[in-house]
Amino acid sequence: MSTIWVVLIAIVALIAGVALGFFLARKYMMDYLKKNPPINEQMLRTLMMQMGQKPSQKKINQMMRSMNDQMDKK
Repeated sequence: MSTIWVVLIAIVALIAGVALGFFLARKYMMDYLKKNPPINEQMLRTLMMQMGQKPSQKKINQMMRSMNDQMDKK
């Protein structure tokens, strides 16, 4: 009877550990991406120039703001 309890407790602890690890890793990645966005203004300017557009600062600011708004919604 005590073996069943040990196995049951081990399974519950494993499931709790996996769930807790998932949510902690998710929180860490969301904070990391908020502090270090994958695209900055210089990358955006280079990308627009490669597409043949002449980027104005106003257009870059609009695109950065829209990208940040999308990150905040997630």
